[in-house]
Amino acid sequence: MAGIADTSIVRRAPSTEAKACDTLTPLADVPAVQWRALSERASEPNGYYLPEWELAVNASARGRLDAAALGAWHDASRLIGLVPVISMWRSHWIPLPALVSADPYGTLCTPLLDADMAEEAVTSMLRRARQAGAHALILRATSLDGPAMTAFADVLHRDGMQPLVLQSYVRACLDATADADEVLREALGAKKLKELRRQRNRLAEHGAIRFEAARTPAETATALETFLNLEASGWKGQRGTALGQHEGDAAFIRRAIPALAETGQCEIVTLHAGETPVAAAIVLRHHDRAFYFKLGVDERFAKFSPGVQLTLDLTRHLCADPDISMVDSTAAPDHPMINPIWRGRLAIGDVLVPLRRNDPVVSLIRTALGWRGAIRKSARRLVHFIGARKEKY
Repeated sequence: MAGIADTSIVRRAPSTEAKACDTLTPLADVPAVQWRALSERASEPNGYYLPEWELAVNASARGRLDAAALGAWHDASRLIGLVPVISMWRSHWIPLPALVSADPYGTLCTPLLDADMAEEAVTSMLRRARQAGAHALILRATSLDGPAMTAFADVLHRDGMQPLVLQSYVRACLDATADADEVLREALGAKKLKELRRQRNRLAEHGAIRFEAARTPAETATALETFLNLEASGWKGQRGTALGQHEGDAAFIRRAIPALAETGQCEIVTLHAGETPVAAAIVLRHHDRAFYFKLGVDERFAKFSPGVQLTLDLTRHLCADPDISMVDSTAAPDHPMINPIWRGRLAIGDVLVPLRRNDPVVSLIRTALGWRGAIRKSARRLVHFIGARKEKY
């Protein structure tokens, strides 16, 4: 009987999920003024859910269009909670009635919650999700130890429920309140720093080393083109994953960067050897936190470690900034470049938020996600195995 019931749920799910997103406000219709005001009051920073960034993503970025807004309003003019969402069918190809946080072209989907009304915001968001027909909310790539997840856990606890962490990992972050030189000494050690200085001196043979931070809209627009050219010139360009290689992605980033620069929430840092840019990176800012979005390097200078050299200068730059206390690398776990340099760790996870007590559909969603994860893991192992055999023979 359970199998019959489960099949019935699956058959109904695609239309149910479509209805869930259709009954929510389109993300593009959320008033930017309200959204911006919420971001200023947010209990936890998330540079990737700033309106200037996410609205640009939603408008043109490849595979990331037309999200809905799971929002909460205290009154008609005060937005107190927001997370962009899509259906579970669209995000995971699983036909079950759940809402999933939309991919903001960055690895952080922590919801924006009004710091003074966080629990009210969560309560309203979960009620709105239920009214839309969802049985669960899945928050992907969410900060696990911050005030946003605490608010979700507290609201669920009052209703006899709790969030379920589906998967988690830690990634590199930087304590920007510390002395940069001390941070780098402790992280890399004298021997590694000496080798990096030797590489820097060799790089300087191609021209004086210069680190620049572009902050104004005009400066960032120019620096962005340098970044896009550097990114496309390397392995990302060869794979076809560089931002500038897709019309929609290029349109998103060219819209977002100057808009964020207008509010002082973005900078592009570039390392030059003489007149030649050898590395560039995009950094977002929200409250006292910075987010290391992407890095592009000129691989002709790879033996001098230009990406590492830029990151060392960026570390000093951000540690000297009194407005920044922490930098999220937004990198993959065990990232070979950033992990040895930034030794702080930030817990990130995918979290399933149930919307009703003892809901069998939530169990079905959890099981489906588990199967999907196992299949994807096996597929990755097979790809690695095939690659290893090709290298061997």
